[in-house]
Amino acid sequence: MGQPVFVSAQAAVRAFAWPDAIAAIQAAYTVPADPTALPPRTVARAPGVWLRCLPAIPANGRYFGAKLMGMAPSSTTPGVDYVIVLFDRETSGIAAFVDANLVTGYRTASTTAAALDRLVPREPVTLAILGSGLEATMHLRAFASIREIGACTVFSPTPHKRDAFAQSLGAELGIDIRAVATPAEGVREAGVVLAAARSRGEQPILFGNWLRPDATILSIGSTVPEQRELDASVIAAADLIVCDTLEEVIEETGDMLAAAASGVDTHGRCFGMDQLMAGALDARIAQAGIRMFKSVGAGLQDVVIAEMILTRALEAGLATPLPIQFDTKRPQKKG
Repeated sequence: MGQPVFVSAQAAVRAFAWPDAIAAIQAAYTVPADPTALPPRTVARAPGVWLRCLPAIPANGRYFGAKLMGMAPSSTTPGVDYVIVLFDRETSGIAAFVDANLVTGYRTASTTAAALDRLVPREPVTLAILGSGLEATMHLRAFASIREIGACTVFSPTPHKRDAFAQSLGAELGIDIRAVATPAEGVREAGVVLAAARSRGEQPILFGNWLRPDATILSIGSTVPEQRELDASVIAAADLIVCDTLEEVIEETGDMLAAAASGVDTHGRCFGMDQLMAGALDARIAQAGIRMFKSVGAGLQDVVIAEMILTRALEAGLATPLPIQFDTKRPQKKG
């Protein structure tokens, strides 16, 4: 059994490629979801400490594993570290530890882009971005790798941040990006709307009467019951909602819970990402006016992107061998 390796954040950046990542996510979701291989995320809590685990066994990958993240907010140096531990199906051993801080952003944007690729025709898009942070940046890079961006606006509450986003990403990607003073200003003309900024005070930042009748909404900012991003009118306006993790999106996101409480039939319009990738929703997509993709993240995405990064890092000599050896427990032979 070979030595485990470590893939640093710097190595992950060098090994990462948007087209490969998006294709890997699409391939992973082509296989029907097996809940026993893809269990829900778990969170352990104690006073001043929390730990989250997202395990996954992809059906069509070499590696399986879990993402772990934890924080002790009351510590002298509070911060969140992320790590993905990958096990090798071929050897049964631990193959790698991948620094997963940036991987989390990569996998979220890759998954959204994978959905966008199936929900939106292959033609130039007009894009409105709500948010100017890391997630917004990653998503724009991912989208630009699979679609021509014909026009783009960006809104965030802080003027200098949205101006800086428009200038830097516009220059990097060769896109004309216009910073706008209100979210409605950008959304009203957009064919695709990316909501990647939770509001201050957890109030909705996107409303249904702003949307074009053929708009596609990509929502990533409400992942737990306490968070809000979309008004219930947005959920009500959507003819089709694709969810990366169906039950968690419906039952555990503030947007969907608020919509259900206001009388919106959330279950009847929500479908799984695996159905989208298998082509089972093609007829619904063709008939839908407003379409939506809503994401909470999943261990499957983490492990799939970590495998892609590990494979490319090993090929490029970017992974660091670790001078460690695990005391492996072998099955006892019967008889």
